[in-house]
Amino acid sequence: MEETEDFVGQGPHPVDDDLFKEPMKKRRRSDRDQRFRAFPSVEQSALKEYEKLESRTRRVLSNTYQKLIHSVFLDDSIPNGVKYLINRLLALIEKPSLDPIYIGLFGSTGAGKSSLINAIIQQAMFLPVSGESICTSCIVQVSSGCCEQYEAKIHLLSDQEWKEELKNLTKLLHRTEELDREEADAWDRDDAVEEAIWKLQILYGNGAERKNYEELLRAKPKGKIPTSRIITLKAEEAEELSVKLDPYIRTHRRDLDGESAETQIWPLIKHVEVTLPKSEMIPEGVVLVDIPGTGDFNSKRDEMWKKTIDKCSVIWLISDIERVSGGRAHEDLLNESIKACQRGFCRDVALVVTKTDKLHLLEYLRERKVGNQAIQSQREAVLERNEVIKLQRNGILKEKLKRRLPADSKVLEASDLVYTVSAQEYWQQALLTEEETEIPKLRGYIRKRLLDKKRRMVTKYVTEAFGLLLLTDSFNCMENLPNEFLHMSGLRRFVEEKIQLLEKVIDQCFAHIKEPLQEGVRNAKASYRRILGTCLVRSRGNQGFHQTLKAVCLKNGIYASRTLARIDLNEAITQPIYDQIDPVFGGIFRAGKPTGSALLPHVEAFKHSLQEKMMEIGIRSGWKYDSYKKSFLIQEISAILGGLEDYILRKKRRIYESLTTSVQSDLKPCYEEAAQIAGKKACERMKDVIRRGVDRQVAEGMFERAEERMQHQFQQLKNGITEKVKGSIATMLTLASSQGDGLYKELADVKSEYKEMEKLHRGLREVAENAVLRRGMQDFLLKMSPSKVVPPKS
Repeated sequence: MEETEDFVGQGPHPVDDDLFKEPMKKRRRSDRDQRFRAFPSVEQSALKEYEKLESRTRRVLSNTYQKLIHSVFLDDSIPNGVKYLINRLLALIEKPSLDPIYIGLFGSTGAGKSSLINAIIQQAMFLPVSGESICTSCIVQVSSGCCEQYEAKIHLLSDQEWKEELKNLTKLLHRTEELDREEADAWDRDDAVEEAIWKLQILYGNGAERKNYEELLRAKPKGKIPTSRIITLKAEEAEELSVKLDPYIRTHRRDLDGESAETQIWPLIKHVEVTLPKSEMIPEGVVLVDIPGTGDFNSKRDEMWKKTIDKCSVIWLISDIERVSGGRAHEDLLNESIKACQRGFCRDVALVVTKTDKLHLLEYLRERKVGNQAIQSQREAVLERNEVIKLQRNGILKEKLKRRLPADSKVLEASDLVYTVSAQEYWQQALLTEEETEIPKLRGYIRKRLLDKKRRMVTKYVTEAFGLLLLTDSFNCMENLPNEFLHMSGLRRFVEEKIQLLEKVIDQCFAHIKEPLQEGVRNAKASYRRILGTCLVRSRGNQGFHQTLKAVCLKNGIYASRTLARIDLNEAITQPIYDQIDPVFGGIFRAGKPTGSALLPHVEAFKHSLQEKMMEIGIRSGWKYDSYKKSFLIQEISAILGGLEDYILRKKRRIYESLTTSVQSDLKPCYEEAAQIAGKKACERMKDVIRRGVDRQVAEGMFERAEERMQHQFQQLKNGITEKVKGSIATMLTLASSQGDGLYKELADVKSEYKEMEKLHRGLREVAENAVLRRGMQDFLLKMSPSKVVPPKS
């Protein structure tokens, strides 16, 4: 993530050449209405009311902005207070309506991710599904918009990104010495070798694997590569786009010469974005992301894989009913999902068990251990088995989450941690009803997430806009302000004291990580040799592992392919530290009551204490004319510290990954040394170099350095928080308390805009009350409606 990003919604904004820029255009009414097609009528009504509130608020802000611009346009200099207002207004006008909700479908090839997405969007064969063909490891995003056509954008690796991968692929395939027959056979069976040969042959043709890096740089790829590195496909119908898209995200291992031009460039594909027009099933603002389970050998694709996981607020762990009972792949995916809760924005993890219509009735009846009631049909057996799976996996998943996350994490409060779905039955309904396939249940979950987020966003937006209009309207009344407003000096002292207290509280929050971190380091030092030995041993010995290990070294301890489980030596040997710190780390960044190690609730408490102090000063001083300023200050503090929360959550990824980043940096010389080894017994020699290199670094304090670097990252976060709070609030108080010193001037009359904004602010409560009434009516009607007819017994 970009570490230079500042937090949004902050106080003063620097004035630049964009001061007089035109605000962005409004969305047309017809376009806005299309956004709600995926919602039932009751939810549509609530969304339309929130959309109307937001739209009218933007219009009021835009009118106010234009008036301010016209009132100062010819001035030689613009007072600082007016600059502050203009910048804040423009920032609010151009603030996006809603940041997308990313829902990550995370699973291995063949788990049913594409089939599930197809069912959710109501397009049976839109995305190609894994069968005899092998789908690529690229990320596929599916969303809906107000476009008129179906559209796909295929993003390719840049020329430089492909050159980096090409260099590593040719290194893997380069033999410096002749091998004996047994070693040559093992080399040919190596997974990394097989995949490297396949990529080069598809892109450059048969025999490409025997060429060196320089020769391949001069070779012309078989497929046509656009200079923009983006391929855009459009179609009027879903089926038409599906046919066009299919060759890019599905390929065959055989008949390389017969591959289409589209298939011939798939090794260059970084990710794919698909946009549906006006979907009645997936609302605009939601992005379904098909995430491959292991990452990628290419550095940029692998980096995107991790960042995509981290930006998902919801992760659905997809597992075939026949593989749900365990296995390393399933555990690896679950561990990666839990890490996303720690380092990213994920707030909800659920297990989605797919293909639940698959059941051998006689075998199930023989092994059945639950229920006294006789099973009369395949359908009854499927439903019973699905309920058993839910109960079992819900308990197992909750227990694993409890071990790694804080006890009061939101994800542990979820009513549904496990879904049992069947995409095939959703279309056929031979055994199950549409509701029993649980596809509608997942859609309902998606809609609820979007509706809740929209409600929170509009409430915050309207409230913040109202505070700005309060201040803007008060600017023309500055001469009426009494001297009591100079009590601001007392408020300044109070703020300084509270910031000092906040610094101490932050130190106390971060101190909770110290002991678990030290214990984790001791555990890592005691177990790293055993863990490393496990990582470097394969069930079939060194056969087929020689070049895979070389690939690990070329990528500084990490290797991801479409056929093997992900290998990350840095992560593996630091896992004992994460095992100790995970619950505490999650507790520091959780929401909730301001107790214990939780940082965000203390920031919230700091905000409330400032707001209460302003109310207290206002009452004590008998503020009569100053209510505008008082309300403005309260609203601006909410905006400043609300943005601070986003800043903190963005920084936590760097803190969490600092352990593995530190270890990887320290081990880089030994990885580079091992990657140069070739010839006879190369695999054992590489392992020996890695073992000795890790031993040497551990002896020299590698884990202790990782501990120090994490503590340093926490200290940097603390410094960033306090600097931003001090700077933003100090500037805001200066602007609010200054009188007659050239900070203000007479502005255009905005009383009509203020009155309109006041009305919109009152409208928030009316919209919320209407939503409650509609939900009550909907629940009553659902209870009174007849049940759906179930499919016939079979």
